[in-house]
Amino acid sequence: MNPPHLPLGPGSEFDTVRAILSRWGAVAHGTGDDGAVLDVPVGCQLVVSTDTFVEDVHFSRAWLSAEEIAYRAGAAAISDLAAMGAEPLAMTIAMTLPEAWRGQVMSLADGFGAVARETGMLIVGGDLSDARVLTLGVTVFGTVARGRALTRGGAQAGQALWVTGTLGSARLALQALLRGLQPSVTHRERFARPRPRLKEARWLAEHGVTAAIDISDGVAAEASHLAAASRRPMTLHLDRLPLAPGAGYDDAARSGEEYELLVAGPASLDAAAFSREFGISLTHVGDVGASGGTPVVSARVNDTHVPLPRGHDHFAA
Repeated sequence: MNPPHLPLGPGSEFDTVRAILSRWGAVAHGTGDDGAVLDVPVGCQLVVSTDTFVEDVHFSRAWLSAEEIAYRAGAAAISDLAAMGAEPLAMTIAMTLPEAWRGQVMSLADGFGAVARETGMLIVGGDLSDARVLTLGVTVFGTVARGRALTRGGAQAGQALWVTGTLGSARLALQALLRGLQPSVTHRERFARPRPRLKEARWLAEHGVTAAIDISDGVAAEASHLAAASRRPMTLHLDRLPLAPGAGYDDAARSGEEYELLVAGPASLDAAAFSREFGISLTHVGDVGASGGTPVVSARVNDTHVPLPRGHDHFAA
């Protein structure tokens, strides 16, 4: 990679960048040029994903601290690497900063620094700009052994659908916040500081999982994405979904921004071994049908067909 940082020129914008880099310390590397140069290990492929987080669309200043907003944005972007079974490599961060947010820029930096340290990411560049609302753009880079990336299109007939962790906390936290109430400590923590399942995904890939997606729009919606990409029908048993405290199966099915994983893999996966390794559950919640059928998801409760709950859609009417 590049040397630690190139010197920056004068100006208030670059004074802010210098202050951020000082705040980040060793977690930032190779900034100051027009682009970052990354080394990819021999035999690996580069995985790249970009996310955008917009004030009053993805978050509200009234709900979270600046540090939590940035942490959450970084974790959500890094979660896409987990869904691909990738090792974290580096990230870039673009921030548009309204005047009202300038006093919070170091707290935003702290949030990004915290999630980068916890996940083993290096921050290798980004951009700052003026704007009317706070927008955070995060691009993440990871590596995976050639031909071994988990994809949405890799589900195979006869496999089981599995979910990591529990579901529903993010939805319950958001519902409380929208009503002007304080969520429970557990629900708020899951909403404010989601944990990308990086190591968990690599374990799953090593044990036969062939398809994965992270749960950002609700597990019911993500199952539909897996079915469409894999061109196979799937069954999702809503009554088997692993529930967060106080959640019902509808909450669990619809809850977005969970950043747990929905994966397709062998029905023989050792859920107990997974739980011992990572301290969270692995739950069999559905099955993958044969090719040739319409690639839709059949939702069931107690083996009775029910309508598939809708997930989040930015452009839904």
